[in-house]
Formats: sequence, C-alpha cells, structure tokens
Amino acid sequence: MTTHSKKHEPVSLKRDRTRSGTPYFYRDTPSGRRRQTQSRLRRFFSWRGMIKNFFILLVFLMLVGCAFLAYYIVMLPDISGLAKSKEEAGVEILAMDGTAVARYGQISGSFVEFEQLPPHLIHAVIATEDRRFFSHFGVDVKGVLRAVVVNVQSGRMTQGGSTITQQLAKNLFFSPERTLNRKMQELVMALWLEQNFSKKEILAIYLNRVYMGGGSYGIEAAARFYFDKPAVQLDLVESAMIAGMLKAPSRYNPTSDKARAIKRTTQVLFNMHDAGYLGETEMRAAIASLTDGSRTFKQTLFSNQRYFTDWIMEQVPEYVGEINEDMVIKTTIQPQWQGAAERSMAAVMTAEVRKAQRVSQAAFIAMSPDGAVRAIIGGIDYNKSQYNRATQAKRQPGSAFKLFVYLAAMEHGYTPDTVMMDTPITIGRWTARNYEDKYRGNMTLRSALAQSSNVIAVRLTQMVGVSNVRNAAKRLGVLSYIPAYPSIALGSVEMSLEELVRAFAHMAHNGKAVKPYGILEVRRKRDGKMLYQRTQRDDYSDVTVVAEEQVKKMNTMLSEVINSGTGRSAQIGRPVAGKTGTTSDYKDAWFIGYTPQLVAGAWAGNDDATPMRKVTGGGIPARIWKGFMMEALKGMAVAPLPRYEPVWQPPATLPWLNQSSSSAPAPVPVTPQAPAQDYQLQDSFWDKLFDESDVEYRYPSE
Repeated sequence: MTTHSKKHEPVSLKRDRTRSGTPYFYRDTPSGRRRQTQSRLRRFFSWRGMIKNFFILLVFLMLVGCAFLAYYIVMLPDISGLAKSKEEAGVEILAMDGTAVARYGQISGSFVEFEQLPPHLIHAVIATEDRRFFSHFGVDVKGVLRAVVVNVQSGRMTQGGSTITQQLAKNLFFSPERTLNRKMQELVMALWLEQNFSKKEILAIYLNRVYMGGGSYGIEAAARFYFDKPAVQLDLVESAMIAGMLKAPSRYNPTSDKARAIKRTTQVLFNMHDAGYLGETEMRAAIASLTDGSRTFKQTLFSNQRYFTDWIMEQVPEYVGEINEDMVIKTTIQPQWQGAAERSMAAVMTAEVRKAQRVSQAAFIAMSPDGAVRAIIGGIDYNKSQYNRATQAKRQPGSAFKLFVYLAAMEHGYTPDTVMMDTPITIGRWTARNYEDKYRGNMTLRSALAQSSNVIAVRLTQMVGVSNVRNAAKRLGVLSYIPAYPSIALGSVEMSLEELVRAFAHMAHNGKAVKPYGILEVRRKRDGKMLYQRTQRDDYSDVTVVAEEQVKKMNTMLSEVINSGTGRSAQIGRPVAGKTGTTSDYKDAWFIGYTPQLVAGAWAGNDDATPMRKVTGGGIPARIWKGFMMEALKGMAVAPLPRYEPVWQPPATLPWLNQSSSSAPAPVPVTPQAPAQDYQLQDSFWDKLFDESDVEYRYPSE
C-alpha cells in the first residue's frame, strides 16, 4: 500500500451555528468567510438584532442632541432684561409745530402689560400673525407644513411658518445673520421661552420689543408716533393698522405710504372677521372709516426731509454732548415749506428736463432772515444719495459772489448811480470778459449788477481792493478760504449754498448778523428735562455788520436784477431781491433771493462737475426758487424792502442815460472812502462771532 506524504495547511477552527442551531467547525477558507458574513447579516436583521441596534442608535442620538442643545443654550443671548423695553438711546426730531418729522436710533415707550393691551390689538395680532398661538408649543407644525405645501405649489416663498414665539426669539438676536446655526438657536430659544414664560407674557414681551417703523420699538412708542396717543387708547382701526405693520413696518406704516397702509389694514380687519373676532357689520364699518375721510393720519414724511434732520443730528453733540439716552429735539423746520420746496424741485427737475439739459442734481435751502433754517433739500433723491449738497458741497458761486464786491464798493463811497465803463479789462495776462462777449459801454452800477457785468465787477474789485472784498464776505459769514486774486470778483472761489444764502440773509435782516440754526430746544425724553434751549444769547441780531444805508443800496440794486436783469424769471408779484450765478462752461448755476420774510437759494449742476447744456442761474435755479416762494408766501402780507433814495436824481431826458449813446460822459471819479468807524470791528470779533477761532486762513500776499 502506497502512502503519500502531503503538507497539511493549518486549520482554523471556528464555532458557529447552522440555521438549525447546530454548531460546527469550518476551515478559514473563502467559502467559510462568506458563510460567516451571511450568518452575521442574518443576526443583524433579525428582530432581536434590530431592536438592540435601534436602542443603541437612540441613545447615541440623544447624547449628540444633548450636546448640541447644551452648545446652543450656552450661545443664547443675554435675556435678563427680556421683560423691559429696549434701552438703546434714540432721538426724536420735531418740527416747529411739534409734529414728529424723523427718528434716529431706537425710540422705545414704557412697557405695556398684557392686561393693559386693547383687546382689539390682541385679536388683530393673533388673527394675522399666529392663529394657533395659544395652543402650540412654540413651533406650529401644522402651519409649517401648510407653508411648505403653498410655497411648493406657487414655486416661490409666499408664506412663512414662524410663530410669534419664534419671531420674538429672532428679535432677541441683534444681528441680521441668516444661517442654519442661527435658525437652530432661534428654535432652541423659542422652546426655552415657551417653558419659562406664559403665553400672555410672551405676547406682551413681543409687542413691547418689536420694531414698528420710524425708529419706534414697541407698541407704546408706535402708538404715540403714528397716532399721538398711548397704546391703551388705540381703537379698532388703529389696532388693525399697528398689527398690519408687523409684517413690514417700513412699507405698511401710514407715514411712508398711506394708501398701502390702508390696504394692509383692510386685510387685517378681514382676518379678524375670518378668525371670529369681528362681526361683519363691525368689520364693514371699520373699513368704511378708513376711506370716508373721517380719519386723519399723521402727515406723510417728505422723502428728502432727512437732509435737514441729518444736518440737525450733526450739531446735537455741540449742544448736549454725547447722545447716551433718548432725546426729543424741537427744530426750526416748517413741514409746509419743506413740502413746498420738494414740490417745486420735482416740478422743475423732471426726468425730461434733466436729460435734455444734462443736469443730474439740485439743492435748495430756505431760512428766515434771522437764520432759522426752514427747509433743506440736499439732492434729487435722499434714498439714492445722502450727500447734502446744500450744506456740504462747495462749488464756485459765479456771479452770485458779486454781492460782496458791490457791498465793498458801497461801503467805500460808491452808489447805485455811479457810472463805470463796461469794456474788457486786462490784469497782467488775464483778461476779464462778459458773458457772450456783450458790452454796453457806460453803465450805472445798478444796471451793471442787474445785467451781471463781469468787467465792471473786476474794475470795482481793483478800485476798492481785494482785501476789502474778502473782508465783506467774511463779515457776511463766509467761512471758506478766499484767495487774493482779481478773479474772485467772478466767483472763482468755492463755497456752500448754505454760506451763500446766509450772506444774502444779512440784507433781508437789515444788516444784522445772521448765523444759521436749526435747533430750538433739546429735552430728555424720560422726564422732559430741558438740556438746551435757544435764548437771546444765541441770537446775534443786536450786532450790526452792514450799515443800514448800505443795505438799502444793495436792496435797490439786487431788486433790479429781478425786475429787469438776469433774474427776471424769479418775479413773484411782490418786492424781492436776489442774484443769479453761472460758472464757466455751465458747470454750476445758482439763484439766491429774498423778501423781508424769507431767504432762499437754489443750485443746479452735476456731482462730477461736467458741463450742463447752457443752464444759467436765471433758468432752473430761479424757477425752483420761484415755485417755492409762490407757495410759501401765500397768505403773507406784502412787505417792501428798504430802498436807496439818492439825494439828487438826474432827469430822465439827459442824453447819456441812454446806455447805447456815444455821447455819454466819462465815468464819474469816485474817491474811495473808509466805512464809518462804527463798523470797523477787529478780526478777533468776527472770529468769535462766526466760530472761526480755529480756522487757519492762508491768504497769498497782495
């Protein structure tokens, strides 16, 4: 018998069970490993294995969930002052008549408890924002599912599923971040709120903290801002309007869009009827009261009014220091005049005009002769550009600067009837020329100013001295640097519209000092304590900067500008005076005019200083000024401007009074005279008066 020697592979014995449960041993071979894997899978998917694995997974998920929950709880914001109104400082700005015109920061009212809330307000909010508020646990699952279905069917986001509790949770985070992490935090916060506060407390906290538009936070501040009454006195329609604002306060408040606010309020009233809070008769009566004229809403804010209020906010720290608590500021603005200015600008600066004449911007400012600013428009559209071209932009005033040239001349012995030559003049390498190279020979100064003769203005500047012209401008409140060049007679300096209107206001104020102001008083909101009040010490009306006789001369000449000169388009049927201004290449156009009651100025141009299409000061700016004045002065008594009466008036038959006559005599030589000693005040006085002690002037040597 033959025996065979054979190497045996090592045997690995494994204990396993067959389907019948009988154990056996198998070799560690590929087929054995497959049988082992199959056996394990059968055990994993057996009922016993699945139950065991489910509990293991459940415990794991609970541990992970607890970890995440702990993380989000730690990251929640501080809610120690949850049941209080917002504490951030805010400023409420009032017009002269006490109506609110703007809000800055966050204005909050006192906390209103749930029991004090008007029932109509509660019903309106519940019917519109969260009908299952009193039954869900902070998250409305049914509402979320309904919103998902509606959004999928419409193909866009048309509904949300947030509850009032979730909205309150969202409001507790003070940044607009929209991430998955933030959503999780809001969800955790909503659940925490439901566990720690009652439904009534949650609703009260929400209504006392939610933003209501116009800088108002909470229903108390909103009720006082929109309806001038406390929240506890809101009626049905007012409650419905407040509830309607919750969706989008800036869109649905009555001061921004009255028609849209009424439409939204009507929808809220329908919601209240649908939810069973309002009968049909009561609903229809409330809707009817919205449109029948029986209700009046706060006047719609003018879109460009913020230019004025921004100007006010820049000055507040100078009066009361840092703003660290709620304040109420009463100002000089007159909403009716602000509206008149905006309507006039809109009527003149139409899209067609702007395109045809290549002008993109305009600015306007009006003030009383004592400097009280009544209206400001810093640009065509505040929403597109907050840059205030009335107070911040500095541009060349062109011929409007001749106010200072002629004033200096009057103070040195010249009169409106002084005759000078209207012919080109050359100084060094520079030659002064008139607009369109038109010259009229001999002219009186009143005619020269009316026709805006450039060459006579330059001659006057040379005769009275550049330094005296600069001094006249400084006395009239011009703070901008004025170089000592002959060309300043034509306005080759830069200044703001505010400075120029301020200068002309001295003529309307009979030569008394003028400093523009807009703040009348500042009070602390919480207790009404007066922090600042304008007094006679702030008024410079007892200081004379231009002699009365010189004011009369200037009134006479500036009136002629409008009666027969370059400003004829600004005639309004009553005594007015003013001056046009146009810079080279039509880059800037100005008109500043005044009556004894009101001073105003307008500018038109482009921010990039590109030329307009032959726009002069007697065009667009004069028409804006006229439109404003016609409306603002309506109903006011006609008042005359003090005028210059010469000691001797030559007869009208003298041949040289015809400006085109070649027989006119040579200009009357005038010996410059120093102004009366009473008006020779030192520079330190003017520095103190116009707050220029820290302004450094770098005048070139003359």
